[in-house]
Amino acid sequence: MPAIDLHSHVLPGIDDGPTGQEDSLEMCRRAVADGTGAIAATPHVSPTFRTRSEDVAAGVARLNEVLAERDVPLEVLPGAEIAPALLSLLEDTELARLRLGGGRYLLIEAPLLDVGPELEKAIEDVMSTGHSVLLAHPERAPSFQREPQRLEALVERGALCSITAGSFIGRFGRRVARFTAKLFADGLIHNVASDAHDPVGRTPDLRSCLTAAAADFPGLQAHIDWLIEDVPGAIVAGTEVPSPPQASSSPSSPRRRVSWCR
Repeated sequence: MPAIDLHSHVLPGIDDGPTGQEDSLEMCRRAVADGTGAIAATPHVSPTFRTRSEDVAAGVARLNEVLAERDVPLEVLPGAEIAPALLSLLEDTELARLRLGGGRYLLIEAPLLDVGPELEKAIEDVMSTGHSVLLAHPERAPSFQREPQRLEALVERGALCSITAGSFIGRFGRRVARFTAKLFADGLIHNVASDAHDPVGRTPDLRSCLTAAAADFPGLQAHIDWLIEDVPGAIVAGTEVPSPPQASSSPSSPRRRVSWCR
């Protein structure tokens, strides 16, 4: 089955993703070449980028129209990557319109700077109003790296973790790769997404990244379809997230290696 990428900045000219339509189209073609059939457009909703749900809807409609005209077999889904600081400032109806693929889940950015307990409060508050939470790139969050029990507690309360594919192969450094290995070993990875920003450096590769990493992460191969097909499919459909497959061996820390997906 084709993969579903739940985190990308594929819409042109809306945040720090591609500046023009051709780069956006090239990202889509590359996603298709890697085996992806649907990709969520998740532009930043943050103090820097005050993206609105109507901006996302219009951008998704335009891009899907162009993809159909160019015969690119990819469906673009609506969504957003929401900064925790913005959660309390957005109306509940606006949050509902920013859910991934129209389902129940909000993609909430795990801060890339140190943050205190206000992060947990913001997430718990939004979950208390009926939204489900998928955390974007928690493996890259310094607060979780230093205090992994904070992430474990959020997962126990119902949050899911979406890891960036490049984290498995060293794109963000050894510390992130080691923490990714720990999260996988502890069963705290529920989805893998690309967090793609462009067609060259931050690319929309999923399956090729995980296949490249499988030799260094025993047990990962058996989880690939679950991570990029089954779980995102359930999130978009609004159905129960399926249980992970039983791995034949436990994952270990990755060797000292930086590879590239393709």
